[in-house]
Amino acid sequence: MNAQGMLEQLLKSGLSMVEGKARAPGAPAGGDAGWGKFGAGAAAGGALGLLLGSKRGRSFGGKALKLGSVAAIGAMAYKAYESWQAQQAQQAQAGRPPSTAAAPAEPRTVNLLPAPEVEQHSRAMLLSMIAAAKADGHLDERERGLVEAELQRIEADPPTRRWFEDEMRRPLDPAEVARAAGTPEMAAEMYLASLLVADDTSFMERAYLDELARQLRLPEGLKQQLERQAAAA
Repeated sequence: MNAQGMLEQLLKSGLSMVEGKARAPGAPAGGDAGWGKFGAGAAAGGALGLLLGSKRGRSFGGKALKLGSVAAIGAMAYKAYESWQAQQAQQAQAGRPPSTAAAPAEPRTVNLLPAPEVEQHSRAMLLSMIAAAKADGHLDERERGLVEAELQRIEADPPTRRWFEDEMRRPLDPAEVARAAGTPEMAAEMYLASLLVADDTSFMERAYLDELARQLRLPEGLKQQLERQAAAA
């Protein structure tokens, strides 16, 4: 299983856990019932769902998970690009200086790319999700073990599995994460993928997102558009 397949599995696993929580009888509204039971969660939806906020039952993460595919993330990034470009055009017409960062004439987001480039973009988004899951400092050894067990269950190929496990253990460094962005579109997708995992109401995670956006060199207007797209998912 390559990075794209692993990312698709991660999204599906997380969505299954969200739906399982919604169906849990007697669960309090907005509570964490059923989400802290990692053994049951791994069987029902996959321990990879931990990386999408299942540890704390985040409502934002659960909402965004309904995207459910790599292509859907790319489509959201494309829509954010379109909105940002429209803002740039309006600023130019109004005589205000637009952002100094140039957007692609026609954004080449992951939903519009040939297979070899999709794999590259998918790995970058997967890296972003792993890093964002560590941003609160609470991805402990037990949770890592559950994720590794899920990688074994889905029969991830050994090189991809080793890469994933190494990234989970690597110290968090937003500058290093940002170096994986080979294009402006990848930078946008990586930030969007991070938004699906991180809780931006947490001081630590909000600080991480802001620093990641800075390291990715996202124009402020595009950053805001990506955040709006994620919130509206």
